[in-house]
Amino acid sequence: MRTFGNAFVVGIIAAAISGGAYAQWPSFKSTRVPRTPDGKPVLDGPTPRTPDGKPDLSGVWQATNAAAASGTGPAAAAPGTRPNQFWNIGSTLKDGLPFTAWGAEVRKQRGAENNKDNPDAHCLPVGLMQLDTHPQPRKIIQTPNELVILYEAQAGVRQIFTDGRSLPKDDVQPWWYAYSIGHWEADTLVVETIGFRDDVWLDVEGSPLTHTGKMTERFHRPNYGTLQVDVTVEDPKACTKPWSVTITNRIMPDAELMEFICNENERDTPHFVGK
Repeated sequence: MRTFGNAFVVGIIAAAISGGAYAQWPSFKSTRVPRTPDGKPVLDGPTPRTPDGKPDLSGVWQATNAAAASGTGPAAAAPGTRPNQFWNIGSTLKDGLPFTAWGAEVRKQRGAENNKDNPDAHCLPVGLMQLDTHPQPRKIIQTPNELVILYEAQAGVRQIFTDGRSLPKDDVQPWWYAYSIGHWEADTLVVETIGFRDDVWLDVEGSPLTHTGKMTERFHRPNYGTLQVDVTVEDPKACTKPWSVTITNRIMPDAELMEFICNENERDTPHFVGK
């Protein structure tokens, strides 16, 4: 059974991720999970590895920083709360994101419209950064030639190719989830992503990312229960310099993803309020 304590709020519109139990798979305890004699998962156990010796990143994960105190606000979190990267990806940075004048204006305009155009509120694919900090979990499936990430939020699917191919060099077709390749550096999977659309939202508050952007992620699993992703974003149109954040995930050892069909009987959109 899975519950969510956060509500996803866009401006003044509450589109609830239920605070109570709303769905359930048949009870099942995975035999692949290391456990104590009384059946509890050993989350600080050793990192699992694939047959070729690489860290196995597979599993169902949930971002811990996405579950921080909700609400909009300045880059610094209110006293007594943790920064919330889902709402504001720059919340862990001392001075927030280093926006260009254009980037700052886009974010200001989106906020002035109560963030009503956030793709997540319209049943559209969500930007990768917002997906990676989303309260809903994601499932990683690792093979020798690619890493596939299934996101419960908006039923997103991301492919990261690890078969030695290169990033496109010329006019890149823009995609919702862009184009990702990865390679291993010791026990860290380094992923490079380009080919973003021009209307990407990095967070609920509307921090922009454009087609000039590049995202570099470093996936590291230090133990059984933790997955750390260090992310660096370069986007000369939206920001004056590269910036970096860390997203920490915790394993959900006996969980599976639920179906997420956002636009079935969807009736919120006509009520969204802007200025």
